[in-house]
Amino acid sequence: MSKDIPNNHVEIQKSSERGSARYDWLESRFSFSFANYYNPQKMGYGVLRVLNDDIIAPSMGFDTHPHRNMEIVSVPIYGRLRHRDTMGNDYVIEEGEIQTMSAGRGIAHSEYNDSNTEHANFLQIWILPKKKNIDPQYSQKKFSLEQRRNKLQLVVSPDGRNDSAIINQDAFFSLVDLSEKNSLIYEKYEKTNGIYFFVIDGHMKINDIELVRRDGLATSEIDDVVLTSLAQTNLLIIEVPLYKDLT
Repeated sequence: MSKDIPNNHVEIQKSSERGSARYDWLESRFSFSFANYYNPQKMGYGVLRVLNDDIIAPSMGFDTHPHRNMEIVSVPIYGRLRHRDTMGNDYVIEEGEIQTMSAGRGIAHSEYNDSNTEHANFLQIWILPKKKNIDPQYSQKKFSLEQRRNKLQLVVSPDGRNDSAIINQDAFFSLVDLSEKNSLIYEKYEKTNGIYFFVIDGHMKINDIELVRRDGLATSEIDDVVLTSLAQTNLLIIEVPLYKDLT
């Protein structure tokens, strides 16, 4: 088991270093270049291209817009988000659920806050696909919050293992809620993958590196990573291939 991440194999992104945008109805923070935020050093991590932290005002949202050849994963943090798309899907997602969408050869969708009184916060994540121009697909799964307390809960995978949502890429998303002074080890599903850790809330160490709310950390070539909470912590783990070439 490796206890130390070599400096040349780790990249830390503090919450304050993210890009941002603010509108009357939307407050967004960008971990990677997006829209009017451009940072040539933040163009993604392997096939992970976008990680946006969006807060949407009541009854507001994103009008119908198109996507092609992108895997889109939505992780609700609080509130309710209504999704409609050109495949005929019309669903609401909320905390404890994960939504995945393979845009493939083309799809259009909208996302709106389903409440007219409360804000909604969700993570919008884009992954480059393994195969291009596939038939569009949609998946929505509800997960037990209890089953992620002090243990890793796989929520997205390429093959739907452990009843996870499916993605058109060799990527794995896990969530864990660690109580204070708890520790566990994350073992990669694929040794050649990299890992991007995103602290949704809390205070923790990844090996010996201390992170707080909305900090991110990317690492590769480490098979086993020690996760230790210094306070109650909610962590998202995104394991992705590091190549970007598409077929």
